[in-house]
Amino acid sequence: MPAFTGFSKQLVNERSAEFFVPKGKTISKKLPVFYNPIMSLNRDISVLMLRIFRPKYVCDLMAGTGVRSIRFCKESPRCDITSNDSSQTACSLMKENMVHNKVEFKIENKDANLLLAESTGFDYIDIDPFGTPVQFLDSSIKRISRKGILAVTATDTSSLCGTHPKACLRKYWSIPSHSSTMHEIGLRILIRRIQLIGAQYDKSLTPVFSYSKNHYFRVFLACTKGKYYVDNMLTNHGTSDGSGPFWTGNLWDKEVAEKALNDASKDQFFVNDPHLLSFLKIISSESEISQIGFYDLHNLCERYKVNPIPKKDLIMQKLHSSGFKVSETHFSPTAIRSDVSISDLLKIMKK
Repeated sequence: MPAFTGFSKQLVNERSAEFFVPKGKTISKKLPVFYNPIMSLNRDISVLMLRIFRPKYVCDLMAGTGVRSIRFCKESPRCDITSNDSSQTACSLMKENMVHNKVEFKIENKDANLLLAESTGFDYIDIDPFGTPVQFLDSSIKRISRKGILAVTATDTSSLCGTHPKACLRKYWSIPSHSSTMHEIGLRILIRRIQLIGAQYDKSLTPVFSYSKNHYFRVFLACTKGKYYVDNMLTNHGTSDGSGPFWTGNLWDKEVAEKALNDASKDQFFVNDPHLLSFLKIISSESEISQIGFYDLHNLCERYKVNPIPKKDLIMQKLHSSGFKVSETHFSPTAIRSDVSISDLLKIMKK
């Protein structure tokens, strides 16, 4: 097959994949085909989720260079993959990359919503847009199977984290927070928005793994069909400190978080990546604590005039020895997640 020569390209590597991307000094939507190497962790965790849930029919809805689908072919259990992009240029490059990696998946060149409308459904749908995922949620939820997994990325964190609260209200039907916990609240607002659409079709969508990283939010939701499950899901929507409504339930399934960490710890590509393993270890620890929000120790010290700022490790040790659950949180390096009350935490900090 002749190489695609519509623009200047370079060959790059990501885990098991070697593929062509457009040459460009900066990462921009203006590139002929969008590729962001910073999102490699996003794809790492997607691979881990596919290994855990083993879907048969997979849809990579906005595939770009095709790197996600290529990695699915090489790193996850065998599945039937449909890789789509609305750009003909992207599809041409995707085909070249597929052949270069000696893998095979179905390539579609359609509007994302049209592709879903014309499909018979999928067990795993990956929505990874540039900006908000809102316009793709209805079609995706209609086509996600019973017990399927819906994976959603949102990169419009400025609206979800309170910089543009009116935009959040328009797109996500919720009032964001602009406090130290704004990233967790923003993630919970995204989850509720997805769940409300699922409720229309008697589909309960429960987070099994979710996180905030760099410039984006990411959540994997398990679908369960039935009015009973939907009604139960909706009881976990609420507000706090003037923000919301948002999802008040767990952000993780403890077993899924533990499996992801264990799998990555044994994988030939992941085992030598301390950043990924540390990230997964913190989330696995967080998943043990069913609390909304966390305590930013620097913020508390400033608010309550605690000086000097106590070391985080020492505070965690004292909380654990006092019988409280405690963990680091991936949302902030200066914060902890714990079931301790703020008054008890302050007493320990002031000692």
